Amino acid sequence: MDHETSETRRSPANFLTWLYPGMHVKRWLLLLGFGVALFGLGVGYFLREIYVSYVFPEPVYYATLQFLPRATRGVMFVFLAVGAISLGVWGLSRSLLSAYRGGRREPLVDVVYQHRYRQRGPKLVAIGGGTGLSVLLRGLKEHSANLTAVVTVADDGGSSGRLRRELGVLPPGDFRNCIAALAEAETLMTRLMQYRFSEGSGLEGHSFGNLFIVAMSGVVGNFEQAIRETSRVLAVRGQILPSTLENVTLMAHFVGEQPIRGESKIPESGKPIARVSLEPREAAAYPEAVQAILEADMIILGPGSLYTSVMPNLLVDGITQAIKASPAVKVYVCNVATQPGETDGHSVEDHAEAILRHVGPGVFQHILYHDPQLRWVPPDGSAQPVAFQGRDLEGIRAIGADVVNPDQPLRHDPGKLSKALLRLLKERQSQTTDPFLLGIGTGGGDATSVTSTR
Repeated sequence: MDHETSETRRSPANFLTWLYPGMHVKRWLLLLGFGVALFGLGVGYFLREIYVSYVFPEPVYYATLQFLPRATRGVMFVFLAVGAISLGVWGLSRSLLSAYRGGRREPLVDVVYQHRYRQRGPKLVAIGGGTGLSVLLRGLKEHSANLTAVVTVADDGGSSGRLRRELGVLPPGDFRNCIAALAEAETLMTRLMQYRFSEGSGLEGHSFGNLFIVAMSGVVGNFEQAIRETSRVLAVRGQILPSTLENVTLMAHFVGEQPIRGESKIPESGKPIARVSLEPREAAAYPEAVQAILEADMIILGPGSLYTSVMPNLLVDGITQAIKASPAVKVYVCNVATQPGETDGHSVEDHAEAILRHVGPGVFQHILYHDPQLRWVPPDGSAQPVAFQGRDLEGIRAIGADVVNPDQPLRHDPGKLSKALLRLLKERQSQTTDPFLLGIGTGGGDATSVTSTR
């Protein structure tokens, strides 16, 4: 990958980095210097009284550089004191914080810089499910710690579906994907959380992450608290919330056909979907998800399966009402490729119109799609690139950007996608001189083309 993240972006590993705005270090250095100065002044008064009443041995004369002019001695001792204090503070901080660095090898100043950088990041809410949401989170977490993932609970297939039916818990699969994406030790944690048992009576087909979350739910008493505790244990950046706590079922409706029940069965039908709905229809939105949406700087829908990952969240009425009421910048990230059995033949505009047809206007002002359009042929010949046709979408601004991973043309690139979204957010907000945000959206190969529609 050619994108840059805050983990690879190296802040200047020198003392001046500690003085950057927002590091929360200068105030304590000033207080330390003030305290040392007062201490030195007190010691000086005390030694002056001894000096005039006591004759020191000759070695003290040379040790205190009495043979040099007073001004020269003062400058030398000040520099020696500053060096000794700086070395002592650095060594003490390194020793005390070594137990909390989790084996990270980069300089301490870089660790603090990256932490402060993310803490000052914008409030971002990503709504969806499946692998698309985890790809988005993997990129956004490098720019902000104020990150909330609102996850669908309509999944009823695979390991998640089995646990849901047998134990009556919310489907943990999409939450597991988000936890793996947002965990501090992402590579190892992804392998662990996504590990799937290939044999064993009752275990075959289950992923370790799903079992871990369900076990945590039993320990702490409920599913939402289990997600919080799992996130804390695994040092997850941001928070992961369900769109609703109710046991909802996704239904797909077709023209002149009987509806299909169950999220996992919908892509298998191979029929054009007229609309989808939830049972029960009046599922209550999760209050913390509503609060995060109302306080967000940017709300991001997708990427992910249109009808089975993005739409189930929007069909929770309280979630859609909160999005429409929120003053945030709202953007829908369109999929790179069509999904067989779900969005066959859909263009960028078809994706947008499907959302508007279900929940009406106001849930997004922008739609981000991949541009330039890739020319590729999938191995199985089923999926096709999602093309932007230039049709008018009233009140929606279409934005084309290079957001695809060249090694996996069916998927978004986390770094490119997050930069494109944050460029849009910066464009909509007032200009800032915050040095923590100046680096967002820089780098070659990310030029964004914009097409506005009214």
